[in-house]
Amino acid sequence: MLRPVRADRRTTSPRSAAPLGRRLPLVAAAVVAAGLTAACGPSSEPAGSAAAATATAGQSSQAFPSESQSATASAAASPTASAPPSTSASASASSPTPSRAQSGSGSTGGGSAKPARTSAAPAPAKVPGPGYDSSADAQKQIDAALRAAKADGRMVLLDFGANWCGNCKAADKVFAQSQTAGILGASYHLVKVDIGGNSPANSALLRKYSPSGGTYTMPVLVVVSPSGTVRTDTHVTGNPSLTAEGINSFLRKWAA
Repeated sequence: MLRPVRADRRTTSPRSAAPLGRRLPLVAAAVVAAGLTAACGPSSEPAGSAAAATATAGQSSQAFPSESQSATASAAASPTASAPPSTSASASASSPTPSRAQSGSGSTGGGSAKPARTSAAPAPAKVPGPGYDSSADAQKQIDAALRAAKADGRMVLLDFGANWCGNCKAADKVFAQSQTAGILGASYHLVKVDIGGNSPANSALLRKYSPSGGTYTMPVLVVVSPSGTVRTDTHVTGNPSLTAEGINSFLRKWAA
């Protein structure tokens, strides 16, 4: 009984071995195909579309370069492109402009020193013309002359006279000469006071600056300092010679 069973097993095994051997290659092929599909994924693009897309992307990048590449290319292509601000700032900082103090010291050392400014001499005082103005306010004129004298250090010369006085006319001719006029303009403020009319104010001025009284011989020349002090009075000392030499000597004497 046992032998037939063993015989059946021996005969059965060879039958089933052949179909299994034929199925193994098919199973292996199916596994490989499934693995490729999972790794790459299904393709929705038609054949050749990937290559076309790659070519199109390459063409776009060449036709439209990036903004940074455009800026670099423009700067390289333009020979007149200006340097960056930092470069200009560095160049300016490397060559500083000399200061005024340095320029002044350089010019002083290299060239001749500039002469120091000197105060200009005061302009000559105005010398009145011949004659006496009976309508003038003599007090106001004397006050103005004294203020000017305090400012410039000149003396004040009061000339009391009259238009009908011959000696006064002779003195006016000398005053008009260039040399005498130069002395007057440089050293005096001349005020002419009319005492030939009926002016109580002018007569009072005469007695104020020549208080000795008596009979006055015209012209009466009185030199007054800037402080208002009478320095000389020709009513007391007598008139100088009414010539250029006499009057010029008188003026030079009392100018200092």
